[in-house]
Amino acid sequence: QVQLVESGGGLVQPGGSLRLSCKTSERPFRVNDMGWYRQAPGKQRELVAGITAGGRTNYADSVKGRFTISRNNAENTVDLQMNSLKPEDTAVYHCNAQIVAHWGESARPYWGQGTQVTVSS
Repeated sequence: QVQLVESGGGLVQPGGSLRLSCKTSERPFRVNDMGWYRQAPGKQRELVAGITAGGRTNYADSVKGRFTISRNNAENTVDLQMNSLKPEDTAVYHCNAQIVAHWGESARPYWGQGTQVTVSS
């Protein structure tokens, strides 16, 4: 069964950088859109950044100019480079992907288990 495996979270000081990575546990038939979401305590999950299979990206206004999403289609990975981090970026970050697991199936959303990012001095 395909799973999304995340890595790269942690504690960083304001102004610092972190890089999150996400990969599929096995090779699916096709991976469509991929993205990163985050959920802070007491808040709804929100889209941070998304990227299509063709490389078109979109970002939440709050992270534009600071975060960069990228993907490797051959390896089925998606990364999120986070620079100039702020305390308000503190949240659990989840990888998401629309995946067709096997030929003939429909695409459905898959979620990673989440990785904690804490920005604090």
